[in-house]
Amino acid sequence: MHTREEKLKAFGRLLDIMDDLREKCPWDRKQTMESLRVLTIEETYELADAIMDNDLEEVKNELGDILLHMVFYAKIGEEKDAFDIADVLHSISEKLIRRHPHIYSDTKVEDEQEVKENWEQIKLKEKANKGVLSGVPKSLPSLIQAIRIQEKAAGVGFDWDNKEQVYKKYLEEWGELKEEVYNKDAEKIEEEFGDVLFSLINYARFLDVNPDNALAKANTKFKKRFNFIEAQAKLEGKAIHNLSLEEMNELWDMAKEK
Repeated sequence: MHTREEKLKAFGRLLDIMDDLREKCPWDRKQTMESLRVLTIEETYELADAIMDNDLEEVKNELGDILLHMVFYAKIGEEKDAFDIADVLHSISEKLIRRHPHIYSDTKVEDEQEVKENWEQIKLKEKANKGVLSGVPKSLPSLIQAIRIQEKAAGVGFDWDNKEQVYKKYLEEWGELKEEVYNKDAEKIEEEFGDVLFSLINYARFLDVNPDNALAKANTKFKKRFNFIEAQAKLEGKAIHNLSLEEMNELWDMAKEK
């Protein structure tokens, strides 16, 4: 691994390259914060894919892409006389110090949960005119939104006492969904289905499971097994849509053993 001096030098090199690109490259010179926004989101998802694939080489590459974007935004901020990269770095450093009083002050904590609760309480003080849930971006995927909403509410004490209570709530919501399915009320079915998902995500939190990661892994597992079915069908000279359900189920069982 590199020394601190080498790391700082590498970061300085990136800053120098950004200066060059902004001055000399027609594409880079044209970019704005607004034009970079969608590209940054795409890069973030590419990093997420690399993490899920446990591809550390690709994680390194995608982190580089995201770091480039952060430097790019800071460069544009500097051009607007609003802020530069030093302001960005000082801002996050000061925030981390404020929100970790158990490290940088005399606050005592017993465990990770108390750290999270302190974090949320400090955030509320910093944003006194905003509500507890105001920090959850509306553009987040709904599953991630639900996780963050529940975490923030729990951070101020609005939470269940134990996982048994949460599981009971999930069963209650499941029963309400089944009732609306029986009544064939489409609008109510959608509403109750949402409540079931929300309660199940809450239960995952009490099981210390990240539901987004869990679902991503389930998706990957399904795709792997379905791809096996397609490949086996091709080996037999068949198209998958010509297989019977029984044949597909047999191949599915084979895929589960792989």
